[in-house]
Formats: sequence, structure tokens, C-alpha cells
Amino acid sequence: MKSNYLFILITCLLISCKNNSQSKNTLSNELENLYFSKVDHTKAKISTEKYSKHFNLHNDAYLSIVFNLEKPLIQSLQELAPSLSEEELLSKGNFQFSYIVDEKIIYVENLNTGAGPKTRKTEKLRQVIPLVTPERIFFWGWVMWQRFMKINGGQDAFTEGNHTLSIEVRPYLYGDALKVGPLLAKGSITVEVPKIIIDESLIPIQKIEANSGFEVSKDNFDSSKIEALNRKIAEGRFNDINGIVVIKEGELLIEEYFNGATRDSLHNTRSVGKSFTSTIMGIAIKDKIIKNENALLKDFYDLKSYKNYSIKKDSVTLKSLLTMSSGFLGNDRDDESLGTEDKMQASDNWVKFALDLPMHKDKIIGKDYNYFTAGTCLLGDIIHKSVPDGLVSYADKKLFTPLGINNYKWFYTPQNIAYTGGGIQLRAIDFAKYAQLYKNKGLWNGKQILTEEWVEKSLAKQVSQDYGGIKGLYYGYLFWNRVYTVNDKDYEVSFSTGNGGNRIFIFKDIPFVIVITASAYNKPGTIATVDKMMNDYILPAILDKK
Repeated sequence: MKSNYLFILITCLLISCKNNSQSKNTLSNELENLYFSKVDHTKAKISTEKYSKHFNLHNDAYLSIVFNLEKPLIQSLQELAPSLSEEELLSKGNFQFSYIVDEKIIYVENLNTGAGPKTRKTEKLRQVIPLVTPERIFFWGWVMWQRFMKINGGQDAFTEGNHTLSIEVRPYLYGDALKVGPLLAKGSITVEVPKIIIDESLIPIQKIEANSGFEVSKDNFDSSKIEALNRKIAEGRFNDINGIVVIKEGELLIEEYFNGATRDSLHNTRSVGKSFTSTIMGIAIKDKIIKNENALLKDFYDLKSYKNYSIKKDSVTLKSLLTMSSGFLGNDRDDESLGTEDKMQASDNWVKFALDLPMHKDKIIGKDYNYFTAGTCLLGDIIHKSVPDGLVSYADKKLFTPLGINNYKWFYTPQNIAYTGGGIQLRAIDFAKYAQLYKNKGLWNGKQILTEEWVEKSLAKQVSQDYGGIKGLYYGYLFWNRVYTVNDKDYEVSFSTGNGGNRIFIFKDIPFVIVITASAYNKPGTIATVDKMMNDYILPAILDKK
């Protein structure tokens, strides 16, 4: 028995050394100690008699994996870096999961070091990890499965028929380089994928109806790409997509709606609404109501009357709020931050909440980016009390009416001021008008609504970012800027983005604006979903005429 165990251990170590990266080959089948269960883990303990070897992807509601470690994970991490303390190991390492379909590695995830309680890594041997449940659960295993399925190839690998899914578990550690330890657990299950029955009438290109506010383009595009995209949406591969609008050279080229949405549907595009704050600010500056974006926050508020006053706060400009580089101690992407949007919205006065926040001692105003919705709320309040008759009336008169937009809804703060942090609802075709205004450099039907200078500044690369490995990512005046690459050619685009998969794209060197509306709020993978739609379907369709 000892010799057999030694042989297995040596084999695993050798293969692990060979596979000390994410692009490793599947290991041999000596180890088989990971099991699958279709039991509702919240109601019953998963015992050996409840293990399963078969899973129906569409009809089975639950799937969990169970494996027993020979020693706690922390000891496996220690073997990768004996000189590090327990705290250092836990800050640099965790489990690595490999998802293998039909003997091909589809996805490898180095689990975030913060995932799971400390005891799971330092004490527990038996690991029970739910992957599939009927409803969203706030558990890292469920999110990991979503990333595997929706972002990283799982859905495409599970074509109709039977497949073998294997999951392998190893320890990993990030230092100067990624270190991956020997195999800890491995198991397989047969996954049955029934044929997806869809309404074939949802696949063809949808006819563009009259009275959109745009002339209908007579140009061609690759309709097979859009029909393939429509099929993916109908199959549920791209969840909760509601609308796609493509404008070419100021004319309506593509207009598609899904999941019960129509042209007249209002779409809550969440943080897309932040860009409208920039627009209305630009109009107010054009009208000389607000001097310029270099005006100081202290010109609008008695900052000393709020909590956590500091001299640094006197240097905050409107521009730094527009570029989310104001230096306030607020970051929506850090749940521990004092100044998140959720904490702001839990308060009675959102403007006071923002102004009460302390300044970050190390952040440089105008340079260091933090996604700070409360700062956008401040901009809205400044506009509201500066323009005649308040923000809503001013925006209607100066922006929406000239664009022919008369069906929209604002979300309001507790002080009944239009909320400029996000949530404004428009029709998808009207979001396209808004995008085309920027493509026209602020001109609409012969009227200069925005100055060319403001449009240029808004869409410019004002502050650099490093987020999610996205190529060429920058921030302007409440607009993002990035690059899409199709067939080895780069296409620079400015865009608005909102929770749920909502995007408005304004391309720089090609004559397109694109709107995608969606309602996959708080679901993982919405950024990757939109990127896949753009890279694999929409951009190839409109760039390659057929």
C-alpha cells in the first residue's frame, strides 16, 4: 500500500511540475476522490449514497462537489513556500479548479484569496461546494460555475448530447510567479445536454419599423452573424439581453429586441446614466451657468461645515469628479470602503453623505482613479441648484426635447432631485440618439447642443485604468475609452456602461454607434458577455458586408 501511495504521489508531483501554469494537460486517472451530488445541500447532508454520476444540464436543479483532503489546504500552500507565514500564504493562495470537458481543459480558475472562510483553508478536510442552484446564491462556488459556463467556454463545450465533465483541484500560490501544487482531488460526471427547443421565429433579422427618428440605412451587413447572435440569445446563452441598436453614418442599420422588449420599452441602464451627468454639465458650461470644469467643489458648498474637512478637500474640482479622480475615500468596487453607492443610498441625504467623507491621504486629485458614484451624485446636485428651474426641467429643455426624446424616467434622491449616479430610463432607440449626438460632435439637426470641445474632452483618455485586463482602458468625463480587436485590427471606442450588461458605444474611426440594453443585474460575466457579442457577432457583422 505504501509503495502504491508513493507511486501516486510521485506521479502527481511530476505532472504538477510539468503543469505549473494554467495551460496544462489533464492528469491521468490514478486519483478519483471528488464526487458530485444533485441533493439540495441546504436541506440534507450530502452522504456517499447521494453521490451521482449523471447530471442533466437543463433539468437538474442542484449540483455540488464533495471531496476530502488528506490535510488542510494551508499545509499544501506551506509546501509551495515554506518560508511564508500562515497569513502570507492565505493572502497569496487558495484552491485552483480545472474544468475539463471530454478530456479538454476548458477553464482554470485560481480562486480569489478572499473566497471562503479562513477555517475552510486551515482546518477543514471535507469540502462541500455548491455549483448549481435554482436561484442565485452568494457563494463563491456558484459564481465560479457561472464564470465557467457563461464566460469561459462551458456553454459552448456542452453541445447537445452526453459529455464527461471532470474537475481537478490543486493548491496555488502567487509570488513572483504562479506556483501550482500537486493534485488534491479529482472526479468526473456525465453531463447530459438535451436539445434546446426555441421559437425559430426569433432568429431572422427583425424588420425595422417606421418613425424611429432615424432614416433607415440601405447599407448591407452580414445578416448571418446577427441571426447567429439572435439564436444564442433565444437559447439563453446570452442572458437577459433586451435590445440591440446599430446606427451607421447617422442611419438606423440594425434594431433587434428580445425577451418581450419592444421599441417602446424603457430600459434601466443603471450607470449608463452617469454619462448624462457629463452631458448636462457640458450644456450648463456652454450656457455659461457654470464657469468650467475646473471650478472648485468649495465654490458650491461650505466644506468646513461637513464632517472630515481637510485642506485637501478644497482642491477637489468638478473635473476630478467627472473623471472619478477626486481623492475622496470612496470606492464602489471595495465593499469595505466608507463611500460606496450602497452605503450612500442607505443614508437619508446622499449629498451630505458624499461631502462628509474623508479624503484619501495618498490619492492624487485628478490622477488616481476610483469608481465613485457618490461623486456623480454631487455633480447632479451642483447642476440642479445652478441651472434655472432645476436639473430635470433644464435637461428636458436643453437635451431631450432637441433630440426628440419625450418618453423617459428619472430615478430620484431622497431630496427629490434627479439622481445622476444612474438609473435613468430611455428607449433603446433614444439611447442611440444620445450616442449619435456625440458621434456628431455635439451637433443635432443643425443645432450645436454640446460644444465640440466638450465632446472631445468627454471622450478623451483623461485617466488611465487597469481593470479586468481590458485593452487600452481609460476614463474621460463619465465616459470610458477602450479598444476592441477584430481580425487583428484595433477599433477605439468611447462608451457608457451600466450594471446588467448595458452599453452605449461611440466608435472613433468607424461610422458606428451601438446600443445594447440588458437586465442581467448583479449577475457575473456581463462584461464578458457583451465583449463576446461585440467581438464575435456585432462588429464582424457590420464590418464585413455581405
